[in-house]
Formats: sequence, structure tokens, C-alpha cells
Amino acid sequence: MSEKQSRRKGRARLVPDEPIASSVIVKPPVHTVTNLWTDGLGRVAIRAVQVLIVGVLAAFIVIGILRLSLIALPVLLALILSSALWPLVRLLRKFMPAMLAAWTVFLGSLLVLGGIGTLLVYSVLAEWPKLVDKGIEGFNKLQGMLDQLPWKISQEQIDQAIKQATDFLTSSQFSAGALSGISAAGNFFTGLVLLLVILFFFLKDGDRIWAFFVSWVPAHQKHRWLASGERTVETLGGYMRGTSTVAAVDALGITAALLILQVPLAIPLGVVVFMSSFIPLVGATFAGILATLIALVTNGPVVALIVLGAVILVNQLEGNFLQPVVMAHALNLHALVVLLALAAGTVLGGLVGAVLAVPLMAVAWSITKIWTDRDVRPPATDKDEKPDVPSTARILAHVEARIDELAEPHTSLPGAGSSTADQKPSVQEPPVNNAETPPETAT
Repeated sequence: MSEKQSRRKGRARLVPDEPIASSVIVKPPVHTVTNLWTDGLGRVAIRAVQVLIVGVLAAFIVIGILRLSLIALPVLLALILSSALWPLVRLLRKFMPAMLAAWTVFLGSLLVLGGIGTLLVYSVLAEWPKLVDKGIEGFNKLQGMLDQLPWKISQEQIDQAIKQATDFLTSSQFSAGALSGISAAGNFFTGLVLLLVILFFFLKDGDRIWAFFVSWVPAHQKHRWLASGERTVETLGGYMRGTSTVAAVDALGITAALLILQVPLAIPLGVVVFMSSFIPLVGATFAGILATLIALVTNGPVVALIVLGAVILVNQLEGNFLQPVVMAHALNLHALVVLLALAAGTVLGGLVGAVLAVPLMAVAWSITKIWTDRDVRPPATDKDEKPDVPSTARILAHVEARIDELAEPHTSLPGAGSSTADQKPSVQEPPVNNAETPPETAT
């Protein structure tokens, strides 16, 4: 065998008879900057930055609302009140025009509130002389109780305290505070007028206003915005109606006990109980303590203990029976969340913040469930409405059609940059059938 043939034979041994299976080539990882944000720690960092940005935006919104409280507060209160009255407006719209329904509910609400205020003022004026006499008698009893304490409080110390209080009331500091109080009263009446105006327009055109705003939202997000609006009205209205029911039961129970025990100012105290019950967890307790103290000063310790027992009984019935039944649907929040919301609202907005904190927290939770796909219920539809009573979705469709009509390009005038001759008439092309047509058979 020649050397040339042996070399060919050697090369032939290197070639396998069967093809070799393709093997996976593992490349070493390449460390780039983008890989730093794809691991677990990077994702946590990105989420932390996102949460920080959202927190900063929320802080700016809260600061802006506090700075514009004269405008923001009437808007929020009008939104809550209109949400509570909206079912009545919708009911009346089935029998009368929207304008007349709004005026009926608006004026009816003003009459009810005015009647309650008139009753409160007349009851205080009627019982004021008796209250003054009872107050003097209670003060003398309190002074006698102080004389029986182990440590003596002399009459000179009491007179000195009265003199200090009188000096403060006649000082320039109190006058400056009175002037600031007059300014606050002016702001209050301005906000009250603004509240009434906004409330009327919310009752009349609330659905149209929301539909107009939603019409500017991208199409793939409109269902979420519509659902958010429906849940906001539903949550605020349910909270307001439920809280009013609970507050009315508390006020009636405590007022009945005060009337039976002949405690002065029973009706004004009942109104105080009703108003303070809008502050969850602590409002009714505060009002009960106030009623007990007035009973102690005016009627003695025995009557005060009976009033305290009545307050505890009413609060227990409210917390264990009435509150879960009435507020279960509107306020689906844990008690700890309610306490934290109350604390934050009190720090940021005082008494008004404490009243608004819980319903706003409930609205925020409802909207969060919608945008995280935890609430899959569709927006409410008005199946029982008359054809002339448009729903929010129908109003939205009308607004979108109107916007599209206004957005269409109009024919420009001659000499305004383009002539009418340059414009070609649009020819509507026939629809093209993309399906394959069968070939014609040869004849």
C-alpha cells in the first residue's frame, strides 16, 4: 500500500459512519448593566422606587388639597352628600325631568336640615334658664366635694383661677383669637355656599360630568374608569346612609334615656350624639361621656351612673349588631385600618379629617380592587330606567359621538392655504373579500 493511500485511509477513519447529534453549547453568562435589574434584588429596588414615586405624588396631592381646603372640602362633602342622595334622584327621574328631580331632593334636604337646626336652637333657648340654675347648683356641689378632699383647695385659689380666666378673656390675645375666629366664620359661610352650589350640580348632572371625563380616557381603560366611578358613588352613598342609620339609632336611644331621667338639654345632647357618631369608634363614646358629665353636674351621681349604663348598652348594641349588619357592604375594612385612617385624618385635617378619613379609605380600597382585577363586577346598569333617562354608559356614548363630530376636519375656506379644487372627493371603496375565490372552471 502506498503512502498516499495510507494517508487517505487514515483520514477516512476520522469521518464517522453516522452523523453526530448536535450538542447544546452553553455560553458563559455575560454580566451587563441590565442584568443588575432582573434579579430579585433589582426587582425589589425598582418596586421601591415606584412606591417612592407614588408616595411623593400622593404627598403633593394631599398638600395641594390642604392648601386649597376652601375648594377641596366643599367638593368632597358635596360628593359624599350627592352619593347618599343619588338613589332618590334616580327614583324621581322616572316620574319627572332631571332638573325637577334635582330641585326636589335639594330643597327637601335643606328643609330637613333647617328643621333640625331650628329644633336644636329652640330647645336650647327653652331649657337655658334651667341649665343655668342646674349649672350653679352643680358648681356648688363640686366645690363642696373639693372641700372634702385630703388636700384642701382654698377659696383664694378658686378666686385666683377665676381672675386669670377673666384676664384672659379681656386680653389682646383673646381679641386676636376672636378676630381669627371671625375670619374662620367668613370662610365657613363661603365654603357653605360653595358646597350648596356644587351639591345641586352633582345631583342634576353628576352622571354627565363623570361621563364627560371618562370620554377622554383611552378605550381599553374606560371600563375601569366607569367601574371606579360607580364604586365610588356606591361606597360613599352606602357609608353615608349606613352611618346616618347607626347615628340615628344611637341618638334616639340616648335621648330617650335622658328624657326619662329628666336630664336638661336632652334633645341638644341627642343631636350631639347624632353628629359625633359620624366619627367611627370614638365619636359615640365622646358624646356619651359628655351626656354623663352633664347628668352628673345637673342631676347627681346616681342619675349619671344610669345614663352611663344606657350609653354603654346603646354602644354595645350598635357595635355587635347594628354596625355589622348595616355597614358590612359599604365599609369592608378591618378595625385596625379604621383606627389608622382616623389617626392620619386627625393629624392632617383635624376634626374634618377624622370625619372624612374612613369613607375616603373605603373608596381607595374599592378602586384598588378594581384596578388590580380583584373586583370583576361590571359597572351597574340601569335596566329599570325609562328610555328618556340616560345611563352613564349611554351618556358616555353620546359624548364620544359628539367629540368625534367636533374633531372631524372641516372643509377649509378658499384662500386659507388650500383651495377647494385641490381637495379630492373621497371615494368609498367597496369592501374587499380576503377569502380565496375558487378558480373558474374552463368551459
